[in-house]
Amino acid sequence: MMQTLRKHYPEYLMEAAGLGIFMISAAVVSALLEHPTSPIRQAISDPLLRRFIIGVAMGLSAIAIIYSPWGKQSGAHINPVVTFTFFRLSKIKPADALFYILAQFGGGLLGLLLAVRVLRGAVTDPAVNYVVTIPGASGAGVAFLAELMISFGVMLMILFVSNTPKLARFTGIFAGVLIATYITVEAPLSGMSMNPARTLASAITAHNWTAIWVYFTAPLLGMLTAAEVYVRTQGRNAVKCAKLHHNNNKRCIFRCGYRQQKLGDTTWILSDRLPPKI
Repeated sequence: MMQTLRKHYPEYLMEAAGLGIFMISAAVVSALLEHPTSPIRQAISDPLLRRFIIGVAMGLSAIAIIYSPWGKQSGAHINPVVTFTFFRLSKIKPADALFYILAQFGGGLLGLLLAVRVLRGAVTDPAVNYVVTIPGASGAGVAFLAELMISFGVMLMILFVSNTPKLARFTGIFAGVLIATYITVEAPLSGMSMNPARTLASAITAHNWTAIWVYFTAPLLGMLTAAEVYVRTQGRNAVKCAKLHHNNNKRCIFRCGYRQQKLGDTTWILSDRLPPKI
């Protein structure tokens, strides 16, 4: 395990940084759109429009992380449940899965703490409230079902798109569009998390543990169910890799079904042979 840590620690740090950056972006955008003294908040009274703008901003943040050099190398999971699902699909070794998950929890918390330190009252104000994800007025049961459905949807999309050669390079775009849509439409039901590390970071800083179980159970159940559906319909061998973006020149530390043979500068080809161990 320590040997794996020494070899793959750059990917772990990239995952931590990815979720940390996402949390900073969430705090900044939410403060700009929701803080009572913000000129943008005062100019836009419609909450649906504000959620749409936040959704677009967060979708673009996710796209930027996925297609960044770090995202291309680590795979840009930035979500413990995504990592665990790929582990369940035998695409990630146990040690890598463990360190990825620890890095994601740590990175999310550190990112939000940094945002609080810099933005201070803009994040702590009740209107922003450390960007917590808690059930809406319909209660925890509805929030659980909503989180389960959106988590199922995003994981099924990742598996279908990333394993379709003509679409694979657009996986990050599809993910960004789904995030924007979910925040706009689903956020009033559960706060739109899909990510226990993201929810825990906010819960710790806000000291708000309302229905925390929802955000640890529903995303896990939803994504594992999506993986089961995909494997039963497409076959286990259809899952090629755990990266969201693989068509690049970055190393891959996963149990990868792509033969990493470079053709020209940026083109890679498919093969059933596994790459050499790293």
